[in-house]
Amino acid sequence: MSRQSEGRSTSSGEPRLQDRAADLTNADLLPTDAESRTWSARHLAALWIGMVACVPTYMLAGGLIDLGMSWWQAVVTVGLGNVIVVVPMILCGHAGAHYGITFPVLARASFGTRGAHVPALLRAAVACGWFGIQTWIGGSAIYQLLLILRGSPEPGADLALLGINLGELTCFLGFWILQVVVVWRGMDSIKVLENWAAPVLVLMGLALLTWAVVRAQGLGPMLSAPSQFGPGGAQEGRFWEVFFPGLTGMVGFWATLSLNIPDFTRYARSQRDQVWGQVLGLPPFMVLFSFVGVAVTSATVVIFGEPIADPTVLLGRIGTGWGVVVALGALSLATLSTNLAANVVSPANALVNLAPGRVDFRRGALLAAGLGAVLLPWKLIESSAGYIFTWLVGYSALLGPIAGILICDYYLVRKTRLDVEALYRHEGPYGYRSGVNPVAVVALVLATAPNVPGFLAAAGLVDGVSGFWTGLYDYAWFLGFVLAAGIYGLGMRWGRGPSAEGAAT
Repeated sequence: MSRQSEGRSTSSGEPRLQDRAADLTNADLLPTDAESRTWSARHLAALWIGMVACVPTYMLAGGLIDLGMSWWQAVVTVGLGNVIVVVPMILCGHAGAHYGITFPVLARASFGTRGAHVPALLRAAVACGWFGIQTWIGGSAIYQLLLILRGSPEPGADLALLGINLGELTCFLGFWILQVVVVWRGMDSIKVLENWAAPVLVLMGLALLTWAVVRAQGLGPMLSAPSQFGPGGAQEGRFWEVFFPGLTGMVGFWATLSLNIPDFTRYARSQRDQVWGQVLGLPPFMVLFSFVGVAVTSATVVIFGEPIADPTVLLGRIGTGWGVVVALGALSLATLSTNLAANVVSPANALVNLAPGRVDFRRGALLAAGLGAVLLPWKLIESSAGYIFTWLVGYSALLGPIAGILICDYYLVRKTRLDVEALYRHEGPYGYRSGVNPVAVVALVLATAPNVPGFLAAAGLVDGVSGFWTGLYDYAWFLGFVLAAGIYGLGMRWGRGPSAEGAAT
């Protein structure tokens, strides 16, 4: 079978127009044709570098240090989490590179043609939250830049209910508009942006590290703080209580992209390109940028007498030279490149899948951006504990089960064979019961349920949750993934689901 036919259908030619359901089809949802598959391993690696080089990555290991880890414990935890998450990333990316389909279309195979809205919209909701967080960070960089250029005037009073001042709100909305302009130009503009942004962001990260080493007079003073879990430490003997939920948070950081990575790998030239692009672009640069964040934050204790974990605030403290202006501009570029790739494409495709007759990629992206703007994202990252234990671990409890179902279905049930034509029809192997596969829905609910008490306790919504449930929550992504995969696999086998009928012959 030729590469093009693999990506388009299981028979000769592409899916026939008369066979497609109108509510399952539009130009953005159809398989990518051979001419559009131009992304090499370099393009995918650049995509990852552009997404990794962002303020949340910079602050990630710092959050673990704030919780008691030493610098090397924090960096190792980040690295291990990303080595783990790149595995489901590659596994889910296979379907995109092989068949040229988006994540919502792939989800139709396991959840059903209508049931696929559930995982797609859950993933989209998380992306909207992240879009708001990144937009807030980008707006903050612009705000700091304006303070420097205007001589750092006193900020105005916070607005009622919002908790931020008028200047911060204006910069937030301005950065939001800038992103919408880029998104409106389509996927090609995102590809071009990532290729240009990646080398600039690596250089800027290394430049900031060099500045910190020089000002702190070497790495020694920067990284001398001991772990709080050792003898005499404030949290002596409690390392594992932070490590495991911290590791889950690191996996959860990119658990979002591990689902909708087919949205990007559908443009890959080959499986080799999608695999090497992700392996070379994700774990190494997550470690690099998290180390930069740790080292520079540690240096601020020596230089300024207090830790400054937010690079936008740090650059505002450094001075008023043009170097700082350039650095803040690069910080805005980093946020822009991350947000457009990681947090716009997925919700846009999910909304297209929800109403393909009325929504195209541009309209979906604009709606997702609007939802992200109204979530008051600055409140999601107010504290390290809230950021890691409530936000990152919390949504990983939802996304882990979805990943388990998708991977079990694609590899164990269908042996990587899909009937692409049937993905665009309600009649056929993916129609299940009125378009919904009850096995997938039950597996998702049962695999998510054990993590709910722990999430409610972490969010401070309930008191008195037993240690058993909070202990399970520490492993939210892993527990959900394994439970969902096991329940789904057994359900499809015992219920004699369409494992044979749903695979291409």
